[in-house]
Amino acid sequence: MTAAYSLRRRLLFWLLISTAVIGIVALADTYREAVQTSNIVSDRVLAGSALAIAERVVVAEDGSLQVDIPYVALEMLTSAAQDRVFYRVDGPPGQFITGYQALPVIKNTKGDSAVFADDLFRNEPIRVATLNRSASTGIRSVPFTVTVAETTIARRQLARAILLRSALRLSVMILGAAIIVWISVTVALRPLYKLRDAIGERSPDDLHPIEQSVPSEVQPLVDTVNGFMIRLEQALDALRNFTGNASHQLRTPLAIIRTQLALSARATSLADAQAVALKGDQAVAHAERVLAQLLLMAKIDAATSREALTATAIDLTAIAQEITGELIPTASAAGIDLGFEGDGPEMIRAEPLLIGELLRNLTGNAIAYAGHGAEVTVRIRGLDDAVLLEVEDNGPGIPPDQLETVRRRFSRADQSGAPGAGLGLPIVEEICGLFGATLDLGPGGDGRGVKAVVMFARG
Repeated sequence: MTAAYSLRRRLLFWLLISTAVIGIVALADTYREAVQTSNIVSDRVLAGSALAIAERVVVAEDGSLQVDIPYVALEMLTSAAQDRVFYRVDGPPGQFITGYQALPVIKNTKGDSAVFADDLFRNEPIRVATLNRSASTGIRSVPFTVTVAETTIARRQLARAILLRSALRLSVMILGAAIIVWISVTVALRPLYKLRDAIGERSPDDLHPIEQSVPSEVQPLVDTVNGFMIRLEQALDALRNFTGNASHQLRTPLAIIRTQLALSARATSLADAQAVALKGDQAVAHAERVLAQLLLMAKIDAATSREALTATAIDLTAIAQEITGELIPTASAAGIDLGFEGDGPEMIRAEPLLIGELLRNLTGNAIAYAGHGAEVTVRIRGLDDAVLLEVEDNGPGIPPDQLETVRRRFSRADQSGAPGAGLGLPIVEEICGLFGATLDLGPGGDGRGVKAVVMFARG
């Protein structure tokens, strides 16, 4: 048996997994944005500091460059993170003026704009800004370079702070979403709990469709269960009908058999014993016929669209000829002239075995009730959009007021003295219903006997 699982826990698990994956991607992007933002802000301060220093570079009377470092330019770089600030000023190529001579200088190819880069100084990561400028003597311009750098402690702390705040907000969101999912699933499952209780409180004999209100996603399941319950009820009804009919119809033949056995035990001569055995044999044959028809009726009662779905194109003329040939010995023994009329194949869509049973019941009824010396004709006629199967006899017929009565199960014409269970025509009608055919009963062509006409749609 498949192990049960919690829908609530499964939803919560997938929510947390998907949110965690999305959260990791979001945090990575947030960290990248935080680093980029802190660099932009700090780079602007570095560029401002370098520009402030560059504005204090002048040309001395001897043509050399002099600089008066404005310490306010360096103080603007100080932070609570205790970052250290470094600078250097270089004159024409190869001429160091002041500052930290070992400080890395970035090659500036952007003209007057500052360039920025990450580097190492004294084994510490730093952010470096280099600015190219020139000082004028009135006659010529002397180029120089200002480089300002600071450690990245504050930048890293800012990026981490942004990342931690984002992670905290995301964790709160995940927790809130988990709580919402837990509550939402609990509320959403209430109709299923009510459905469970409604089914659990039912009596085993109550197979009526479930009418409990459920979500649209669950309605197909309820419809399937209802369909199954309907089919189960039909199967149980068919079983009840079969057992009830069998017990009712077999009671008389079995009683006759027991009576004949008792009489045979008291028989005083071989002739008496043989007569009793013959009556018992007739009772057994009758019971056998009744049981065969009851089984066939039970099969038809339990049939659904399966027979219709497996129906194939069959030649009704060929099947009718075959069944008629099988019944000729039976008809001859009853003194019946059995014949067949039909030209060429006539195709219908049906199940061959059930159509054979339909033909046997119609022809068998005619043989049983037409009387000695009567004629029975099996006829196949084709119309434009239909095929007709006709079984006609010239016997005593059925009174018009009993034509509907004989269609019901276990009902027979009053004047009939032939043995039977009254299931022949009901079986024919049940088979007709499976394949969309219709059965019509009426008098024969000259007003005598019975003419049964089954109309099939042309296949």
